[in-house]
Amino acid sequence: MFDALSDRFDGIFRRLRSRGKLSDNDVEEVAREIRRALLEADVNVRVVKDFVARIKERAIGSEVAQSLSPAQQVIKIVHEELVVTLGGATGQLTVAPKPPSVIVLAGLQGAGKTTAAAKLAHYLEKHDNKRVLLVAADRQRPAAVEQLQVLGESIGIPVFTADATPETIATQGCREAERLGRNVVIIDTAGRLQIDIDLMEELNRLCAAVKPDDILLVLDSMTGQAAVDVAETFHSQVPLTGLVLTKLDGDARGGAALSVKEVTGLPILFAGIGETTNDFEAFHPDRMASRILGMGDALTLIEKAEAVFDAETTARAQERMAEGLFTLEDFLEQMQQVRKMGPLSSIMGMLPGVPKELRQAEVDEDQLGSIEAIIFSMTPAERQDPSIINGQRRRRIAMGSGTTTQAVNGLLKQFTMMRQMMRQMQQPKSKHKGGKGRRGKGLDIPDLGMTGLDMTGINLPRPPSA
Repeated sequence: MFDALSDRFDGIFRRLRSRGKLSDNDVEEVAREIRRALLEADVNVRVVKDFVARIKERAIGSEVAQSLSPAQQVIKIVHEELVVTLGGATGQLTVAPKPPSVIVLAGLQGAGKTTAAAKLAHYLEKHDNKRVLLVAADRQRPAAVEQLQVLGESIGIPVFTADATPETIATQGCREAERLGRNVVIIDTAGRLQIDIDLMEELNRLCAAVKPDDILLVLDSMTGQAAVDVAETFHSQVPLTGLVLTKLDGDARGGAALSVKEVTGLPILFAGIGETTNDFEAFHPDRMASRILGMGDALTLIEKAEAVFDAETTARAQERMAEGLFTLEDFLEQMQQVRKMGPLSSIMGMLPGVPKELRQAEVDEDQLGSIEAIIFSMTPAERQDPSIINGQRRRRIAMGSGTTTQAVNGLLKQFTMMRQMMRQMQQPKSKHKGGKGRRGKGLDIPDLGMTGLDMTGINLPRPPSA
């Protein structure tokens, strides 16, 4: 969503870095460029005006003039002010003194409210060790109850509903959560195609009946400034406590995400970044600002790795690497774990220092499926020792995987190169317990060379040489 804005900032900062000293006129030029970039991204005019004014006030002062690297200082100021605009500190859900905590999701039809309810439930169970009960209180939209039940079944979370009014369903759902020992209740409410009196009255009646700890408004970030208008109207009539942005992986310009906190004063708590129930994350303003400015997001990448990497499998692979015994079986296991983290393009976007051309590269995930098929078509002996794979075996593997012998040859060649490179990397590290990967928040992160991006047969574009 923020690719276009990131490109604009990248161009602005590249020009800045070429100047050893910044004059007031340079700062004015930068401010004009930033203003134009934000307006093109559909950011609220008032938000743009305040944002640019804060940057100019700090950049023209002694904060930049006395800096050894004025350009870097301006970039730092832009980053800090972008964090403020996105919300500052990371927001948190309210924890009820006596369980269960009750969360009501509100919003218009089409914003992804029902899907967001299931994603939030899955996130809380997976990351916060909560026991969640979903309550289907949307009696307005056909099949809304069935949709939530299907989603709940897919993630193993129970769904409560009844043939009654929404407020009665919500009340009975809270009682059911107490009976089942569930400590969080998420209530999916009805929406409308547009805001009307009936919608607000129904929502207020439901909230009066269950007295929720949080009322979260689900907003479709693809609708731009219309989402900000919806948030303002809802907030004026319902005591909202936070926002959930959906479809943040879309190709809209991102104006809603950059405007809604400053306009409404409500924190963005969560963001939907894809279609599956795993594509949902807590919204961290500082990390999002870093992504927008092309600085990567190492912390989110580490958290994703902690969530999907099996510690035992990773440790076994690291030991085998240290002993020079890394096989295609190990390679397959590691590649499958990396794929659980999400699309490779999104992972590349989180790596700090990765050139823009590589971050925005189109990665064909089907090629990874072809690699898996090739390895699955090998016998256990061939996976353990690829050197025994002769021409006849290569033809058999190609036929079994639905690929070509050239694809099989390419994978074997690249795997051999990767294994040789790993052995070279391990030699100087042998005194450091087998050369384990870098540590992050208690996790031994395997080197990305293990899965190898280039080593997987994907031809990513190379960054231009300096």
